[in-house]
Amino acid sequence: MMDDYYREVILDHYRHPRNAGVLDAADIHAADSNPLCGDKVELFLKLGEDGKVSAVRFSGRGCAISQASASLLTEMIEDKTPEELKQLGKDDILDALGLENISPARMKCAMLSMRVLHQALGDDDWFHLDEEE
Repeated sequence: MMDDYYREVILDHYRHPRNAGVLDAADIHAADSNPLCGDKVELFLKLGEDGKVSAVRFSGRGCAISQASASLLTEMIEDKTPEELKQLGKDDILDALGLENISPARMKCAMLSMRVLHQALGDDDWFHLDEEE
């Protein structure tokens, strides 16, 4: 029953993505793709005067998992500082998606938006850790 719930969450975020679009004059921006399947994610963040994310948008195309994870990620990062964003990782996305056992190919789809976020933040350490897992 729980698997059905998370399948619905993934499909809902895929069909009705939150924060989809382009953010003009973004303070933080990055894009990347998964060469294995062609999924693409582009992330735009605007920081408020308090240094926290005041607006976030993403654009992209790809499978339900890659696009749902991008949509879910945008909800996670609102009102956080870049330092707080650097603390987000693999478990945060997998928990949001409700995925425990996932193939390596699907893992790349699920992690694409997180990779883009950490790329945007210049968080090179995250990429090293990501490759080890």
